[in-house]
Amino acid sequence: MTKILNKTTIDEMKARVCEANLSLEQSKLVVLTWGNVSEIDREAGIIVIKPSGVPYETMRAEQMVVTDLDGNVLEENSLRPSSDLPTHIYLYRHFPEINAIVHTHSKNAVIWAQSGRNIPPYGTTHADTFYGEIPCTRQLTKEEVDTAYEENTGKVIVERFEKENLDPLAVPGILTIGHGPFTWGTSVKKAVENSIVLDEVAHMALFTEVISEKKTELPKYMLDKHYFRKHGANAYYGQN
Repeated sequence: MTKILNKTTIDEMKARVCEANLSLEQSKLVVLTWGNVSEIDREAGIIVIKPSGVPYETMRAEQMVVTDLDGNVLEENSLRPSSDLPTHIYLYRHFPEINAIVHTHSKNAVIWAQSGRNIPPYGTTHADTFYGEIPCTRQLTKEEVDTAYEENTGKVIVERFEKENLDPLAVPGILTIGHGPFTWGTSVKKAVENSIVLDEVAHMALFTEVISEKKTELPKYMLDKHYFRKHGANAYYGQN
């Protein structure tokens, strides 16, 4: 049974989600209405997500949509939630470590998604956030698209992680083939940061391939060094 949050907590979630959505435009990761951010309160079983098709220039915190984990809207006179809500729900159900999700059509990441390629770990900028290549999903079948497109988008993401035994916190994002990136994190701030990093890394990798005849991925000892100096029990980057 869903526990309804008190109004103060809902308002705080809406403010965070709205601010995160607006930051996507400020970071030039979205144009028009192409993107969405959500946050989950797992104890209450509630998600707050961007409304569908609302322009960023008119977006307000009170417009954010509150749903349960079945996608039911919980407030009267609410706008419709993002059409990508079923993808978010599926990821929240299968990645219990995450508390926020970002989806964009950011240009550099989409270039790789449209090519159907994983992004190799060519440099330390990549390794600081992503422990290994950034994967790309398989193509959905016609049946998967026709029956439950958005939910099945979540399924092919989870399928890729389960198939390769990937840790969603160590690889906090993926490309959906022909579509675009999804990233996530333990907070909305972290999920947005991971989306920014993913697009920057995609840009760097693209030009690495353009100008380099011999493309060399980072050796594992360098990948380990840069990832684990920022993550895990022995991390030493930044302040306590």
